[in-house]
Amino acid sequence: MSSPHPSRAAAVPVLALGETLLVTLQGEPHDGTAERLQQDVTHRIARSGAIGVAIDISGVDVVDSFLGRVLAEIAANARLPAARTVVVGMRPAVAITLAELGLTLPGLTTALDVEQGMDLLTGNRPAASDGRGRGT
Repeated sequence: MSSPHPSRAAAVPVLALGETLLVTLQGEPHDGTAERLQQDVTHRIARSGAIGVAIDISGVDVVDSFLGRVLAEIAANARLPAARTVVVGMRPAVAITLAELGLTLPGLTTALDVEQGMDLLTGNRPAASDGRGRGT
């Protein structure tokens, strides 16, 4: 994601769907974009009282160690006000890269797609956590 102003990180939309936040990442988010996303999601949870966050990474080609850490930190920050985080749409190549880098995503639940992720967050399906859920 590139910003028209190089000094500013591009914003990633955070949509409220009832009591759940939906974040859709596209392309290769820069470090500044990932950091801004972490701050935005944390503030939105605090302001809205959201009970869950679904992060759709189906449009992300590469998850490096920094983005992996940011995703784990978003989940950790979300747990403080009792919100859950589900990463959805992880491509097999991304899962393999994370495994090869030795990255685990503690506290994150995974799902194949946004629909399954929303079901997990709203209590319609049992959760599989710690990066071993559906889709990874």
